[in-house]
Amino acid sequence: MPDNQNKSSRALRGLRAALMVMVVVAAAFIAAPHLYHNESLLFTLMTFIVLAQGLNLLYGFTGYLPFGYVGFFGSGAYATSLLVLHTHLPVLGCVAGGAAVAVLLGLVLGPLLRLSGAYFSIANLAASQILYFVVSNPNLADYTGGPYGLKIEQVYDPSLSYWVMLGVLLGSIVLAAYFRASRFGMSLRAIKQDPVSAAMAGIHVVRSRLIVWLVSAGVAGLAGGVYAWNLSVFYPDAVFTLQLSVFAIVFALFGGVGTVIGPLVGAALLYSLYSAIGISTPQYFQFIYGGLIVLLVLFLPGGVLSLFQRRGIDVF
Repeated sequence: MPDNQNKSSRALRGLRAALMVMVVVAAAFIAAPHLYHNESLLFTLMTFIVLAQGLNLLYGFTGYLPFGYVGFFGSGAYATSLLVLHTHLPVLGCVAGGAAVAVLLGLVLGPLLRLSGAYFSIANLAASQILYFVVSNPNLADYTGGPYGLKIEQVYDPSLSYWVMLGVLLGSIVLAAYFRASRFGMSLRAIKQDPVSAAMAGIHVVRSRLIVWLVSAGVAGLAGGVYAWNLSVFYPDAVFTLQLSVFAIVFALFGGVGTVIGPLVGAALLYSLYSAIGISTPQYFQFIYGGLIVLLVLFLPGGVLSLFQRRGIDVF
C-alpha cells in the first residue's frame, strides 16, 4: 500500500512539473515573435528542440544512440510533401501521414535494435544515408524530385506552421514527462541498466525497446513534416544532412539525457550560441563548439544539469 502511494505521489509530482515546463515553453514561444522578429530562427530552434527531445526518448531511456536519426526527419518531410502534391488531403493530414511513414520506416528498421552500442549507431547511420541516396537519385526525379528537391508552395504558411511546430514541441515534452514519471519509463530505465535482469523481472525488453523506437521515429517524422511545410521548397541536403543528427545529439547530451528539460536547455543554449556566432563566423563557432564537446565529455558526461543533480537537486 505505501509503495502504491509513493508511485502515485511520484506520478503526481511529474504531472505538475510537466505542466509547469509546458506553460513556460508555450509562453516563451508565444511571446518570442513579438519580441524577436526573426520567426524563421525561432521556428528552427523549436525544430531542434523537438529533434533533441525525440532523440532523448530513445537514447536517454534505452541507451540506443541513433547517428542516423535524421533519416526519420527526412522521410517525414518527403512523405508530407509527396502527399501534398499527389493527394487532396488537408496539409495537417499530410503532416500526420509523414509521421506515419516515419513510424512505418522505424518498423522496417526494427531489426537494427538487435544490435547494440557502436554497431547500432553505425547501422542506423548507414540506413539514413541509403534513404538520402534513394530520394536524391536523378533516375527517381519523377517521383521524389531527385537532386532538384520538392516544391509545395501551394500550402506555404509560415505562421500556421510555426504554431503547429509549437504543438509538436509541447507533445514531445508530454512524451518525455511520461517516460520520466510512469511505470513504463521505470521499466525502460531498468532495461537500460541491465536488460537481462529486467527480462528476468518480467519486463518485455524487445517490445518496450520497439515502442520507444517507433515513438521516437514518429516525433522526428512529425517535425520533418512541419519543417517541410514551413520551408515549402527544399532539397534532399536540407532534410537529410547529418548535421541535423549531430546537432540533436549534442544538444541533448549538453543539457542532459533521460530528463525532460535537458534537451530544452541544451538546444536553447547551443543554438543561441550558433545563431550569434556560427552563421557569421563559422570558423570561430566550430572551434568553440569542439571545445565545448571535449569539456562536456571530460567533465560533464551527464550534461550541464548534472551540476544540479550533484548537489542533490532533483532535475525533472
